[in-house]
Order: sequence, then structure tokens, then C-alpha cells
Amino acid sequence: MDKQGEAAESHAPAPMPRPRTADQAMHPLIAGRFEWLSRFPIARWAPIPLRLIVGYGFMEHGFAKLARGPDAFPAILQALGVPAPHLMGWLTILVEIVGGLFVFLGALIPLASIPMAAVLLVAMFTVHLPYGFSSIKLQAVTAAGAQFGPPGFETNLLYLACLAALVLGGSGPLAIDGLLAKRREITRSSSDAGPSAGRRAAGGPDGAANGRGLT
Repeated sequence: MDKQGEAAESHAPAPMPRPRTADQAMHPLIAGRFEWLSRFPIARWAPIPLRLIVGYGFMEHGFAKLARGPDAFPAILQALGVPAPHLMGWLTILVEIVGGLFVFLGALIPLASIPMAAVLLVAMFTVHLPYGFSSIKLQAVTAAGAQFGPPGFETNLLYLACLAALVLGGSGPLAIDGLLAKRREITRSSSDAGPSAGRRAAGGPDGAANGRGLT
């Protein structure tokens, strides 16, 4: 019976191969087309454009508020009903300029992003939320130029997403955070090497064994 079963299995038709779908057929082509991307570690440079646009954008908004005069932005906050408008106005300008500079340089981004996110959330809920999502609302084009409506909270969300990406993914290369991390590693390695070198000099386990061998 076993021989008959083996003979039947040997004469059974081979299973037909599955037809390849269009996605499976295109995958080798796409992989070959973009194979050169895997040869270069370009993903580690992704945080740099985020740092540049977020840092420059915040600093630009801060300097623009200063250019209008020291009382212009606090007056806007007072009209919105924000308590202590002068204090909050100067704190906002300080966060935008200093926080933007920190992000631009890649320095202490997890800490700098906290007040920056707070400024974005306050602006979104107090100013932009009633005007919907879109930040660019082209209403008309006249002889004086393009006329836009009040901006929504789209830009606020974009800045928040960029800050979240930098906090979760790191500041990337050419950042002060990377230099600080390397300095901490050097300090830690030197501090770890110091006690071990001292034990060897004082006659640690290896030194004691060598000493006994010499005597």
C-alpha cells in the first residue's frame, strides 16, 4: 500500500504556480530603482530641514513682533482677553526667539519644545480655531494683490508635528545635542577607565598575581 501511495503521489500533477500580482511584479523594479538610496545613510539627515524651518519660523515670528513695537503684541493679547498681556507678550516673544534658536542649532530640543508647543496650542485655541483648518484662504485677486481670509490652525499643527518628530526621532547630525552626547560619552569612559587603572597600579588581582610570580 505504501508503494502504491508513493507511486500515486509521484504521478500527481505539480501544483500550478500562483500568478504574480501587479504589486509583486513591480516590487523588484521599484527596489532596483531605489536601491542606491540604501547605500547612503540619508535618513539620519532628515531632522535637519525640520530644524531649519521650525527654528527660522519661530525666530521670524518673534522678531516680527518686536519690529511692530513693544506694545503692539501685548495690545493684541489684551484684546483677546489674555491675562497679564504685557508679561505673556514678552514671554511669547522670548520663547519664539530663544526656542527657535535652540531648535535651529539642535540644542536641548526636548526641553525647548515644551514652551514652544504651549505657545502654538494657545494661539491655536484662542485665535485660529474659529477659522477652520486651512491657513491659506485665497478670497480674491485685485489690483492691490491677492486677498486672503483669516488663517486657520493648519500651520500650528504642522509646527507641532515637526516638534514631535524632532523630540521622538532626535535632532540629527550637526546638532549641539550630538556634541553634548559625545562629550558625556568621553567623560563617562574616562571616569570608568580611571578606577580600573588605579586598581592595576595599586596591585589589583592581576598585579597581585604578577607580584607573587616574581617572588
